[in-house]
Amino acid sequence: MAAEQAQTALEQNVERRAPSLPITSSEKANLIIHYYRGEIGRMTSWRDRIDRTSNWAITVVAALLSVSLSTPTSHHGVVLFAMLLVSLLLLIEARRYRFFDVYRARVRKLERHYFAQALFPQADLKPDWAQAIAKSLRNPCFLISYREALFRRVRRNYVWMYLILLLAWLLKISTPKLLPDQPKTDVVFSVSEAVGNAALGPLPGWTVIALVAMLYAAVIYAAVHRQPDDGEFAHGEVHV
Repeated sequence: MAAEQAQTALEQNVERRAPSLPITSSEKANLIIHYYRGEIGRMTSWRDRIDRTSNWAITVVAALLSVSLSTPTSHHGVVLFAMLLVSLLLLIEARRYRFFDVYRARVRKLERHYFAQALFPQADLKPDWAQAIAKSLRNPCFLISYREALFRRVRRNYVWMYLILLLAWLLKISTPKLLPDQPKTDVVFSVSEAVGNAALGPLPGWTVIALVAMLYAAVIYAAVHRQPDDGEFAHGEVHV
């Protein structure tokens, strides 16, 4: 009985014991290779989610513009609704981008400090590069703010979608034959007519134009504002 209890205690201690760490260089190399593959998989997964959100936004722009500009019975508010949906998708994509950036940073550190060194060693790299990866694994945290993620996605993709929507909206409110219950003329002949066409329900035209101007002022600021390149953006030009 005592022998069985001792055997059981020994088995429990073995189960609670942490797995042995790699000791030899071949074991460490094998560990890094498998870890690199895992991080590549996670990075690729989040990159696919980012691209999927951008594709949704492009589909929304194309679909609602075709509805808005194809018939005069369609209200110009359809284009404003497209701006709202694109903004919502931008917020979702910025959140996804922050996750992608964490795994992208780990992959790039391995590529720059380990694999590049194995192919062609350089003496100017920091010897403690693995400490940043270990710290990120022990305490995962975002590397960029939500605001900066928004700005990056606006610069990369969304500024062009907003520009297309703005041009379509201006065309819609300045071309009476594209509006319901308006004379079939090509363009308006005064600013007051365009302002009147911009009215949306109980909101007068000036209010709608002011709201659109505020939105595009924020888009322009996000597109031109750049923080000093740091992290992985300080190395190379191929970035998302």
